[in-house]
Amino acid sequence: MLYTAFILGLISSFHCVGMCGPIALMLPVDHSNPTKKASQILTYHIGRLLAYGGMGLLFGLLGKGFFVAGIQQKLSIFIGVLMIIVALLPERVFAKYNFSKPIFRMISKLKQKLGSQFKKKSYSSLLTIGFLNGLLPCGMVYVALFGAIAMQSALVGVVYMVLFGLGTIPLMSVVVYLKSFLSLSARNTIQKVIPYVMVVIGVLFVLRGLGLGIPYVSPTTLSLFVQETPNCH
Repeated sequence: MLYTAFILGLISSFHCVGMCGPIALMLPVDHSNPTKKASQILTYHIGRLLAYGGMGLLFGLLGKGFFVAGIQQKLSIFIGVLMIIVALLPERVFAKYNFSKPIFRMISKLKQKLGSQFKKKSYSSLLTIGFLNGLLPCGMVYVALFGAIAMQSALVGVVYMVLFGLGTIPLMSVVVYLKSFLSLSARNTIQKVIPYVMVVIGVLFVLRGLGLGIPYVSPTTLSLFVQETPNCH
């Protein structure tokens, strides 16, 4: 199921171009030095990966709790169905609710901190920009976190989110170099594909939870919950 994280990241990157593209375009990188510019962009992405990995750890730990409790497969089905519902419901339905309102002050401070880093031109500031950027509210990140919580361990949760972040890197890097490389109509067309990808990934999570015995897609309940090497003495 880890491959779904990278696929989701690749598709989500088109959404990121619209939401986080302005941040990428404003990065304080050295445009006169190609080698330094590449290393600076990489530093920015490492910051994002650290943020995603940290969130993956937290949600992976929560998912591990469900795994230990023996309901992790049911959780996988629930999250898969939730992904499908989120993908199919019109965006205006979610627009009625401000899920970020309880933490609005924290997000405001986060944005202020992020803005102050653009005045600096150091690798540490680029790392900070990437990290704070990764913490900003994003619907596609939330979907990826659904996947992380459905993993069976904290480590796999971290790997899931890092793979998601890696999937967003190619397109986000291209934005810095080519700026407006995609027309508005092209981006809108790609945005329409995202819900279909979310549905497919949601179905994969449902299949995983059903334990149908399909290798890599729907392993049996026994293979998920029984150790390969028994602790017998």
